[in-house]
Amino acid sequence: MCWSSTRVALPAALPATREDGSGLELHLSTRLPADLWLVEARTITDKCTLPFPAVTAGDVLHLPDGGHVTLHTPYRHHGALSPRLWVATVTLPDSLPVYLQRHGFPIRYGYVRQTWPIEAYQTVYVTETGSAEMPSAGRAFTTELITRLVAKGVQIAPLLLHTGVASLESDEPPYEEYYRVPLTTTRLVNAAHTERRRVVAVGTTAIRALESVTDETGMTHPGEGWTSLMITPERGLRAINGLLTGLHEPRATHLMMLEALAGRPHLQISYTQALEQRYLWHEFGDLHLILP
Repeated sequence: MCWSSTRVALPAALPATREDGSGLELHLSTRLPADLWLVEARTITDKCTLPFPAVTAGDVLHLPDGGHVTLHTPYRHHGALSPRLWVATVTLPDSLPVYLQRHGFPIRYGYVRQTWPIEAYQTVYVTETGSAEMPSAGRAFTTELITRLVAKGVQIAPLLLHTGVASLESDEPPYEEYYRVPLTTTRLVNAAHTERRRVVAVGTTAIRALESVTDETGMTHPGEGWTSLMITPERGLRAINGLLTGLHEPRATHLMMLEALAGRPHLQISYTQALEQRYLWHEFGDLHLILP
């Protein structure tokens, strides 16, 4: 049984200018209630962008065509202030989809040298716009592959989680993200467990959404809202027993989720092989199928 996160990556990066005329890159991370946003300002280098910590409350960043962003306060999560994300008001001359189509571009990692259109960052099964970064684990699925899986009896159940800036740095815990798990999906998951079949998540985001609505007895319930769940080996996993995911940085908190599923010895072996074989990390990278 395969989990699929039905989310579409936005062209969520924008050119921005500070009041002193210096240029930055602004990343739209998460749309919040009350028409607020989580945003990240990044400085531009020859090879990539880096977090820009010199912004302060009240700063106004100017966007193309008269748009602007007003920074209010650093984002607080898990009891600490984020070193990168700010709560902000985003003021645009057009609707968000129209404006981003005209001026936005995909958030990308430093090793990706070539500019790709936003279509290259989508999965074939997307249904709803909202994520800041690419759903990389599901991007490898083609229409033909999904058809072949279904023909072999693999059930594919949809859910949604809108990711913010997923490239967590400096041991940051994952941010609150919006999720939705429908009733039909929970019925498929619960039936799979009852029948002792495997539930495979496509991407760590799918795990986070599903685990947010699964109780301590292993029963999964429909629901939607905002999740701040961080999965660790101590907490364990209740809803899934398999995962298809990309490769994560050594200090990424997502690795604790993988350790909860497979154990540290397995991860040490697989990541050693990934380094020796020069596998690619992150977007457009290689995938790691874990079936304990």
